[in-house]
Amino acid sequence: MMKTVKIGSVGLGRLGYEHACNLATQVPGCELAAICDADEKRVKEVAEELGVANTYTDFEEMCKNPELDAVAIVTPSFLHTQQIETAMKYGKHVFCEKPLGTDVAQCKDAEKVVAAHPDLIFQLGFMRRFDKSYADAKRRIDNGDIGKVVLVRSYTQDPRSTIESTLKFAPHSGGQYLDMCVHDIDLIRWFTGSDIKNVWAIGSVFEFDLYKELNDADNACATVQCDNGAMGFMFTNRTHAAGSNVETEIIGTKGTLRIANVGAQNLLNIVDEHGSREEYYPDFMSRWHEAFVAEMTAFVGHVKNGTKPADLTVYDGTAVSEAAYRCKESFETGKMLPIR
Repeated sequence: MMKTVKIGSVGLGRLGYEHACNLATQVPGCELAAICDADEKRVKEVAEELGVANTYTDFEEMCKNPELDAVAIVTPSFLHTQQIETAMKYGKHVFCEKPLGTDVAQCKDAEKVVAAHPDLIFQLGFMRRFDKSYADAKRRIDNGDIGKVVLVRSYTQDPRSTIESTLKFAPHSGGQYLDMCVHDIDLIRWFTGSDIKNVWAIGSVFEFDLYKELNDADNACATVQCDNGAMGFMFTNRTHAAGSNVETEIIGTKGTLRIANVGAQNLLNIVDEHGSREEYYPDFMSRWHEAFVAEMTAFVGHVKNGTKPADLTVYDGTAVSEAAYRCKESFETGKMLPIR
């Protein structure tokens, strides 16, 4: 068993910085031994803050470092597939943020790379699976507590307070279905234990005209049908007034599970001249902080023990992206579409 897993992390944007901080301070059994970003000034600032010895602006150069056991890829989506290939070429285990690639062809390429390196561990960043509430729901489903899953309903709403940065990111995001709904699609597949068969997606622009230019929506939804007959419904927007809100409901033949139908950040109830209320998580980073730590802890554990994630593979990344792209096409054409 490896004593300490030495990890290099690439990408120091908002989520990349979160992962770097977690690896440096909160994930047991690992050392953040290197960081990489195209912005040299940013690399130096973060390295000084977190006490990271090795800094890079070139990802391949970081991967050549023989001291590194693994890399965490937290870069723009169009770089993921190539960076997975580069990292594995140099014998590094890989954690990669979602989505797997910017189109299905890239995802298929990533599958081939991972398959060509069976000795290396690959884990995709679907962090909701590592949230305690979602993991508990999955355990109860697998235990048969609610019978057969009939419907999974999932809402993902980002806060209006971050809309300025959201609009800047929109032209490069791949659209609502690929950028946001991949998490909901993954949950539907995970909870139903089935691939998705058909999708029907609709949406519109209610406020931000930029999305019209991008042939996208600022509020969107989709209904899906799974191979085993189970159904799914997802809704997404970027303008939730109260903060970050994610709701999930799993309806079974013998019961129902509901998660976070109110996005309260703690159990505090505030009573004042405005009435009684709970405050929401201000953004997705705070809502999923513990899950981000847990998924990296799981990845480090796999690297140390030489095991692989049993039910979170590169093929899940392809299946989710494939469904997301068909949702986008369904939204654009107004038609119900099969996945294949």
